[in-house]
Amino acid sequence: MAAQSVSSISQLLHSGGCSPPPSPSLVKNGLFLVDFFGLYCKSNRTRRKFGASVNRSGLLHQSVARRGTTSSSVKAVLDLERAKVAFDESRGRSDSETKVADLKDILSERGACGVGFIANLDNKASHQIVEDGLTALGCMEHRGGCGADNDSGDGSGVMTSIPWDLFNNWANSQGISTFDKLHTGVGMVFLPKDDDLVKEVKKVIVNIFRQEGLEVLGWRPVPVNVSVVGYYAKETMPNIQQVFVKVVKEENVDDIERELYICRKLIEKAAQSESWGSELYFCSLSNQTIVYKGMLRSEVLGLFYSDLQNDLYKSPFAIYHRRYSTNTSPRWPLAQPMRLLGHNGEINTIQGNLNWMQSRETSLQSPVWRGRENEIRPFGNPKASDSANLDSAAELLIKSGRTPEEALMILVPEAYKNHPTLTIKYPEVVDFYDYYKGQMEAWDGPALLLFSDGKTVGATLDRNGLRPARYWRTADNVVYVASEVGVLPMDESKVTMKGRLGPGMMITVDLLSGQVYENTEVKKRVALSNPYGKWVMENLRSLKPANFLSAAEMDNDAILRRQQAFGYSSEDVQMVIESMAAQGKEPTFCMGDDIPLAVISQKPHMLYDYFKQRFAQVTNPAIDPLREGLVMSLEVNIGKRGNILEVGPENASQVILSSPVLNEGELEVLLKDSHLKPQVLPTFYDIRKGLEGSLERTLNRLCEAADEAVRNGSQLLVLSDRSDELHLIQNGLRMSASIVADTAQCFSTHHFACLIGYGASAICPYLALETSRQWRLSTKTVNLMRNGKMPTVTIEHAQKNYCKAVRAGLLKILSKMGISLLSSYCGAQIFEIYGLGKEVVDFAFGGSVSSIGGLTFDELARETLSFWVKAFSEDTAKRLENFGFIQFRPGGEYHGNNPEMSKLLHKAVRQKSESAFSVYQQHLANRPVNVLRDLIEFKSDRDPIPVGKVEPAASIVQRFCTGGMSLGAISRETHEAIAIAMNRIGGKSNSGEGGEDPIRWKPLSDVADGYSPTLPHLKGLQNGDTATSAIKQVASGRFGVTPTFLANADQLEIKIAQGAKPGEGGQLPGKKVSAYIARLRNSKPGVPLISPPPHHDIYSIEDLAQLIFDLHQVNPKAKVSVKLVAEAGIGTVASGVAKGNADIIQISGHDGGTGASPISSIKHAGGPWELGVTETHQTLIQNGLRERVILRVDGGLKSGVDVMMAAAMGADEYGFGSVAMIATGCVMARICHTNNCPVGVASQREELRARFPGVPGDLVNFFLYVAEEVRGILAQLGYEKLDDIIGRTDLLRPRDISLVKTQHLDLGYVLSTVGLPKWSSTEIRNQDVHTNGPVLDDVLLADPQVAGAIENEKVVHKTINIYNVDRAVCGRVAGVVAKKYGDTGFAGQLNITFLGSAGQSFGCFLTPGMNIRLVGEANDYVGKGMAGGELVVTPVEKTGFSPEDATIVGNTCLYGATGGQVFVRGKAGERFAVRNSLAEAVVEGTGDHCCEYMTGGCVVVLGKVGRNVAAGMTGGLAYILDEDDTLIPKINREIVKIQRVTAPVGQMQLKNLIEAHVEKTGSGKGSAILKEWEKYLPLFWQLVPPSEEDTPEASLDYEKTAAGEVTLQSA
Repeated sequence: MAAQSVSSISQLLHSGGCSPPPSPSLVKNGLFLVDFFGLYCKSNRTRRKFGASVNRSGLLHQSVARRGTTSSSVKAVLDLERAKVAFDESRGRSDSETKVADLKDILSERGACGVGFIANLDNKASHQIVEDGLTALGCMEHRGGCGADNDSGDGSGVMTSIPWDLFNNWANSQGISTFDKLHTGVGMVFLPKDDDLVKEVKKVIVNIFRQEGLEVLGWRPVPVNVSVVGYYAKETMPNIQQVFVKVVKEENVDDIERELYICRKLIEKAAQSESWGSELYFCSLSNQTIVYKGMLRSEVLGLFYSDLQNDLYKSPFAIYHRRYSTNTSPRWPLAQPMRLLGHNGEINTIQGNLNWMQSRETSLQSPVWRGRENEIRPFGNPKASDSANLDSAAELLIKSGRTPEEALMILVPEAYKNHPTLTIKYPEVVDFYDYYKGQMEAWDGPALLLFSDGKTVGATLDRNGLRPARYWRTADNVVYVASEVGVLPMDESKVTMKGRLGPGMMITVDLLSGQVYENTEVKKRVALSNPYGKWVMENLRSLKPANFLSAAEMDNDAILRRQQAFGYSSEDVQMVIESMAAQGKEPTFCMGDDIPLAVISQKPHMLYDYFKQRFAQVTNPAIDPLREGLVMSLEVNIGKRGNILEVGPENASQVILSSPVLNEGELEVLLKDSHLKPQVLPTFYDIRKGLEGSLERTLNRLCEAADEAVRNGSQLLVLSDRSDELHLIQNGLRMSASIVADTAQCFSTHHFACLIGYGASAICPYLALETSRQWRLSTKTVNLMRNGKMPTVTIEHAQKNYCKAVRAGLLKILSKMGISLLSSYCGAQIFEIYGLGKEVVDFAFGGSVSSIGGLTFDELARETLSFWVKAFSEDTAKRLENFGFIQFRPGGEYHGNNPEMSKLLHKAVRQKSESAFSVYQQHLANRPVNVLRDLIEFKSDRDPIPVGKVEPAASIVQRFCTGGMSLGAISRETHEAIAIAMNRIGGKSNSGEGGEDPIRWKPLSDVADGYSPTLPHLKGLQNGDTATSAIKQVASGRFGVTPTFLANADQLEIKIAQGAKPGEGGQLPGKKVSAYIARLRNSKPGVPLISPPPHHDIYSIEDLAQLIFDLHQVNPKAKVSVKLVAEAGIGTVASGVAKGNADIIQISGHDGGTGASPISSIKHAGGPWELGVTETHQTLIQNGLRERVILRVDGGLKSGVDVMMAAAMGADEYGFGSVAMIATGCVMARICHTNNCPVGVASQREELRARFPGVPGDLVNFFLYVAEEVRGILAQLGYEKLDDIIGRTDLLRPRDISLVKTQHLDLGYVLSTVGLPKWSSTEIRNQDVHTNGPVLDDVLLADPQVAGAIENEKVVHKTINIYNVDRAVCGRVAGVVAKKYGDTGFAGQLNITFLGSAGQSFGCFLTPGMNIRLVGEANDYVGKGMAGGELVVTPVEKTGFSPEDATIVGNTCLYGATGGQVFVRGKAGERFAVRNSLAEAVVEGTGDHCCEYMTGGCVVVLGKVGRNVAAGMTGGLAYILDEDDTLIPKINREIVKIQRVTAPVGQMQLKNLIEAHVEKTGSGKGSAILKEWEKYLPLFWQLVPPSEEDTPEASLDYEKTAAGEVTLQSA
């Protein structure tokens, strides 16, 4: 690690954010990846963009690029404005070329960051403000990312007002006259490096200014210090200059700004046609503000731009920003702030937003532009980042005369529906949001946005509050907003106000009047500017619900024929539609999706099966539709979207639907609406003239008919397939009309999502409703209901149930991607395609990723026709066919895990018979094509060698791991047998989520005849076996994650997503939660356990980096792995994870197994690992990051061939899940979710577990056979060790095999190569654990008194200063204590007091005996995972603010805590005590979602709380003070009941906690309550979940129960 020469401790502290380079040798070779840029931009852009059509020539293209000089590639890296060519206006709008945003471009730019602003309320400009901005920026370094050279930051910058003194001083020295502040614009421009080009560029710029009547006064080269720039950043560093222009003809500031905006747009347009077009970029061009930014680490920004150090540089405000781009090569223009915004977060709906912005371009008009709207288009650019696009949308609204705060309320609205405060106190704000809802779809995703136009400075947070934002104001009239507190040294006595932004909140500072407006004041002013309420009431029409039909419309035969024609199978009808109609929810199933992708299957599939849902992973969180549904909505507006630049009543003339699922009656009502002028377009095609070209012709005709209808004023198109013919593929035409699909071919939630995602606003699934009616009327159902075997539902209720299930399923699908509103999802194309060819994708689904090519229109028509033939030919079947897509059945679809395969495997491993194993291998070799790798085979450039020369099996098996299967989903026997087997061979087993019994951590020494009294339920044991899992998992539920659990791991795995259901949380049915499992998970037996879809401490890439930091902190010897699921864009995510200091990245395929999951999730999300591993491996190599991480793969691996394929594609380690369970006895009954597993593998029932047949030796045999198979293949290829073939895609070639559906699959992407890592796989696997660098805990542990107290269990007192860059403080100390004494054994006391502002995760994983006190304030994640001890946070003695009103700790405190006590004098942020198991806490106010998912413990709140309290709270108690009677509507009533504190034991508990709080923190609020206890006690509410109703704290009549029962309950 000597590569970093460290000059001082402070520098060390700051560089802690980036791990030192993996080895000195990387840096010594001065060429450190010079070809990196040429390679990245050519391959990533070209290869990905035309994934389907690039073949060998594409590869040739890259190798040329690699030799090319860097300068040409630099142009490509700055390829920012280039995309605008795509929207060339001259082509006109009728041209049928797709003009949609391309997901490829969007995926390659993801980012997240740290931001803040400082503003002086007296509008006094000073240099101090700029200095403070730079200081704060330096303290954000850990929120940013560094490139592979550890020196090129991902970008940082500041926006301030224009420093006229500085510029006038320069002008005088140049002999230019002093600038006229009112009429001068200043542009900060990035120009090409080449001096000749600069002359050309300047000529174009000057000419355009001249045409517009502006005079260029001069060019100023900006003084910079190049020596501080990182290596990669220097490669692309532009020539940076400022241009000064005089605007004579306008007087008003807004008109001057508009004139400069038009000039900039004209210059950008002119630049497109030039060779240097991509190298020109305006950071800003304005009369008010200027932006200094670059690809720099935050602490060197001020050193790079010497202007920023100049005392003449004065400004009344500064916005600062530090970027963490998950992307490969961050680019200079993408650093932030942008021209108006600094954005920390991620916009998930970006593709839809861009598409809608584009379709709006023709209708946008406003008198302020004086007829020049055409010249300022386009408004979006898919090649730029999401932040840049949001910036240009906001810029358009602001330049058209909106205020900045109004523009942001339109673009990023809050979750205003059912909002207790807004509805009661500010109804006008609700009207404002209602008015704009149908005109601008929300730009949705986690975001903290800072904005300024020079007159107003403000900040706003997304509807979910998923980024931290704290603000404070001082006595000398300065307001600060920042992602973290403690970024500036503060005199606390001068602070007069401390707060945080909650979800959807906004704060603005009006520089001219010096006012600060907090949330509701801002919104009220905006909302009252027009009579929105009146307009909405008069023009917005709601669709009244219509009754469901009460009888079947068709006879059974007709229904059957239609079901066949539209591709229904008996599984779809029975398992999906009927179960939804009966239960009103999506059916649950288990195991994984082990059937072939639709394109390689031999069975006909519906078109929907070629689409996989995309899901959120790391860069933004999934949402929790179950517990946080209040931010979500399925409402849809139908009708024309007006011109958003003009405000008027006619824009509100739309129809509003409460959900996109219509029944026949509602469709009828819409068809009669005279305002909408609906038009029905039939969608079937004619095959009498032959199949070739018929589908494509019909689609073209349909588009023309649609265009025609809209031009004639229709605002609603209904695409209907109610005829005997076939149905169209929808084409998302963007128009001033809404599309409604009236279709038979839509019954599962995935189908609805596809139709909506590609542009439909609503769907009437008439055949699914008819099927529900038919089911209810059938004699079978009637009898079942009569005999009480099934709850009775009426025919209307059955259809209502079906629709309810669809709605819930749609929310789930939206939430996976982290999208809250259906209106933002509509047209956002959140899918990727596997198996459709380029012509189909470009015509109908433009912009979606389809990386392996596939079916043409004619092949697709043929597949669709095959369903129709079955229905209408002579010998129509009398019942629906069962395709066997879900359950295995003979004659149905092939399943990878089938009974024959499991029998063969059992025989081989139980008899330890090589011949039996070769029969198993033969079975796999002869199977139908099942996965992509079946289309590939090995070829070699060498002669075979004898097997004896190949590395031994013992070293190969060390690369094997088993999947993360939780104890709970599978039985104790299975879990321990797998762990023992892996430990015997030196591989790694995985604990799954749910903790681990400490009894398993010691090696066994008491084995006799294969049995051990320590683990009496296992057989086949040996002395020396250990049942510990080498990999211990940290999942979103944090069940069983205690300090001791973490300290005893070899590796720690952060499970971000699971192959079988990415984007969702785990679920463990209540009947599987036995007493043993409840004990390990600190929960209640019999109560179902659900882990939330997101980790509540990972809402972005820098949050993940923080959790990795926490885990390295508590256990510095354990490698940290991050488990991701394959999807397009995973390479970009993995780069961010590697920069976040992970040691291992695991890529799971979509075919992984699961204990319980909704069917549609198992089937329709995630991609094949072959593509995921390839993309990850190659992207990491291009970024110079591949050596930093081990790449592990899992998902359906079954044999040595699979291992070799994964190795050739770049994987170092190999995970086996389902097959390991099969080897230990699983028979693939596929009933894991029912707790009835016939062989006790996946059941918690004692009598079934007794049948468990497996012994550890079976699994050992399996892995040794697999390793021998690997050796055999290596010998055949002529290689001696696995190291030699890892990443060698040149050893693979396509197999000559003919598929039933298409010959157009293209595996070029999997077979392509970008070179090999610098190190061998073994070197990568053997490197040291990545370090956190020097941390404050090391200082504590080095202190002899502290060390002595831990060693000898003594008492010690210490006081030490802390700063916001000191993160996860106390975590390492806790790890040392836990490793030595376990979770409860430490008898000493460490009393440590910290002074200052603590960084994130303060006091994480505390153990009993640690009493930590913080005087100051803290950021997010205080007390994360603490298991004991005491944590007190209190402000300094003399403050200018009242402590109980101030926010003193951040969001998500006490996440997953399992013990201990916390006392906070002040308020906390969102999600306080989420997933708390046993900790007790007192706090003086919280944000939204307090006590979410709590399963135990006690929380007392002495003040106001936010919305959605106690969602998913299944255990523990909460006491909340309600002084003004506003609490009740804020509580989520689904589980808890609310009562006054009447039980004496409860009153005592409450009083004792408040007394302790006052004693420890000196709380004024607390002592006031204790003084007047009689008055305050009746104002407290107690929240009680069902599992706590009979406890003494909650139940008045507790004393009366018999003593025997008492002991039972307290246990």
